[in-house]
Parts: sequence; C-alpha cells; structure tokens
Amino acid sequence: MGHGPRYRVPWRRRREGKTNYYKRLKLIRSGRPRLVVRRTNKYIIVQVAEARIVGDHMIAVAHSRELVKRYGWLGGTANTSAAYLTGFLAALRARRAGVEEAVLDIGLATPTPGSRVFAALKGALDAGLRVPHSPEILPSEDRIRGVHIAEWASKLAESDRERYERLFSKYLSRGLRPEDLPAHFDEVLSRIREEYSDLLAEKSEAVGGGE
Repeated sequence: MGHGPRYRVPWRRRREGKTNYYKRLKLIRSGRPRLVVRRTNKYIIVQVAEARIVGDHMIAVAHSRELVKRYGWLGGTANTSAAYLTGFLAALRARRAGVEEAVLDIGLATPTPGSRVFAALKGALDAGLRVPHSPEILPSEDRIRGVHIAEWASKLAESDRERYERLFSKYLSRGLRPEDLPAHFDEVLSRIREEYSDLLAEKSEAVGGGE
C-alpha cells in the first residue's frame, strides 16, 4: 500500500472494487437518468436510477429472478438471453414512469462488445428507451435468442448423449430442452410484450409517424 504525505487513500467503495467515482461523476453530469446494469454469478439486475443529493432514486428495477417467477422463464438467469429480457422489462417500467432516455452505467464491468451488459442495453433499446451507444457493441439477435446454444446442444445430443445430459442438466431438470431455447425465449418475450402492449403500441406509432 502507498504511503507518504501526498498519498490519498481511495474511497472505500473504490477500494472494494464497487464504484468508479470519476466515471460516475461524468454520468451524473449528463443530467439524464442512468440505465444501471449489474450482474452476479446467478442473476442480472437492471435499474433506471436518478441521482439525488441524498443518494440514487430508483425509478424502475428489474431482476432476472422475476423472469422465472412471473413469466415462466426456464433458462439461466445470468446468461445473455436473461440479460436482454431483464433490460427489456426494466426499460418498459421506466417508460411507464415517464422516462424516455438514459445513459448506460455498467459500473466496473469490462465493456466487451456482445457481452451480457450490452445484451441488457439491447433489450432496453428495443423497449423504446433512448440510450446513446455504438451499434457494433450490441450482441446479434441469434446470440440473444440462444441460437448458438441450441445448435451446439443439438449436435452434442447426437454425438455424446452422456455429456449432453451432464452439461445441460439444469435446463433438462426444469423441463426445457436446450434445443428449444430460441422458441422459449420468444414465448417469454411475447408474455412481457403482452403485459406492456400499450407502451409498445405507442413506440410503433412513433416510428411509423416518423417515416
């Protein structure tokens, strides 16, 4: 650890690897709410937050655990598909609360193109939330839907059934064949769309009116 008269001890949350205060200050100075994406080993959490003197005020929150309990999601709760769905849900809740634009806050996560944090961003964008971004960082639609997993699982089921059952044991125990992941993703997305059909109709009308 550094020492000397000019050494400044970093703030506690920076020492703990939780907050980059320089980045956070830039985001707050934008004057817009933040689309906060965080992931743990098991879940994805997406929040739309507004900075206030007393601390962050949460305008909308979505947790990937909700996908299972509320929408019947049988896939993983920390993968790319779950990140997209969670971001989609959080953005719809934010729009219902009157928020139409935000800036992305991925914390200390590495900004790798196509990663889960950007899958959550893609979900928010598709829900109608305006967030500045570069299109090349977003994952492809096939990756979001889990097409790559389904194709690999299909080949593995034919070549090595034992390994297939071992690697996809959690999927199978929930009653989901990994080959059916893209179709299941579409079903869950449709359930969310149905619940927020009024907001999505407004988005379609706005797009159509601009053409």
